[in-house]
Amino acid sequence: MELTNTQVIAAPREDVWAAINDPEVLKRCIPGCEEVTRTSDEEMDAKITLKVGPVKASFTGKVIYENVVKPESLTLSGQGSGGVAGSAKGSANVTLKEVPEGTELSYEVNVAISGKIAQLGSRLINSTAKKLTGQFFDNLEKEFESEEG
Repeated sequence: MELTNTQVIAAPREDVWAAINDPEVLKRCIPGCEEVTRTSDEEMDAKITLKVGPVKASFTGKVIYENVVKPESLTLSGQGSGGVAGSAKGSANVTLKEVPEGTELSYEVNVAISGKIAQLGSRLINSTAKKLTGQFFDNLEKEFESEEG
């Protein structure tokens, strides 16, 4: 499954860069996220509980920061296991560009899902992935709105 999108965040590029590298911000922004722990400069552990259709699962996994060009772009790759519910493996190429309104954040996400969740069908999985991705970026945008007010 592939997802691509662009969103403008009303904040300087350096601030957006710092936010997507901050475990506490990520914990607040990732839907269903219970825990994010930085284990090294390039790696974080995460625990996320999600409901996809009738299947609810807790995933534990690693996120690795690769191809980092501060504050312009990076690749996040990771994999997580949800026990009997299945597993997910994927990567996201993220690019930050300065624009008059703030920062234009573009992403390309590739995800492969296996196990019980994969049996739910691509339409349900794709719509859930789009919804969760949208929630993440809406939450990220709200992080900067709350700083202003």
